[in-house]
Amino acid sequence: FFARLRCLLLTDPLRDMLVARASSGRKIPCRERERIYEMDHLGTGVFFREVDLLKEREIAGWIHGVGKRFKRIDVLVNNAARDPRIPLAKCSAADWDRLFAANLRACFLTTREAVKWMPRTGGAIVNFASITFHRGPENLTAYVATKGGVIAFTRSLARELGPRRIRVNTISPGWIMTARQLRDYVTPSAKKLIKRSQCIPELIQPEEIARVVLFLASHASSAITGQEILADRGWAYS
Repeated sequence: FFARLRCLLLTDPLRDMLVARASSGRKIPCRERERIYEMDHLGTGVFFREVDLLKEREIAGWIHGVGKRFKRIDVLVNNAARDPRIPLAKCSAADWDRLFAANLRACFLTTREAVKWMPRTGGAIVNFASITFHRGPENLTAYVATKGGVIAFTRSLARELGPRRIRVNTISPGWIMTARQLRDYVTPSAKKLIKRSQCIPELIQPEEIARVVLFLASHASSAITGQEILADRGWAYS
């Protein structure tokens, strides 16, 4: 499925995704967010660069450098995002603008630059939204709005880039048990709520979402574009 893929670009290095991809021998440039020693265990083919996704010039320079180095970009994964809990009454215009810049504007900028390097044979873009768009939880108004924007962006972009054989899809994951989520938000009571809310009462692990990304990045999903994949153990519609 990955025979023709040489360069997969991530905006946030989900560690389990990197392990799976590095084992396939492809090149994976991504933004630096992990400790350097972790990179050493991933083998060859993984390259890091720290980039401020709020700065257009840094994004353009980063992706141009990747394109020049590998002569192409086969897959872009827009999985970087912020998810602060801010009640409407306490959400300033600056808070709102910063979140849209991080979650939606950055997605637009990385996509605009990456497609310049996608080959004539096509490519794939995988954007990350969230099931919160469907559930509408409180204190996440701005975040949910950005994810609705990502879904709309994906649908329109799939139509625009289709003639170039570039597929564009969205993954809307449920509550993923990443290290940051476990540290900042996932309490014992939250775990009970998650299990009770999902059709399948098991917590979602990062590597499960990584496998969905790899499917959408591969030619196994060649007939799929413009779609939103709910990877939430049935939470959105339970």
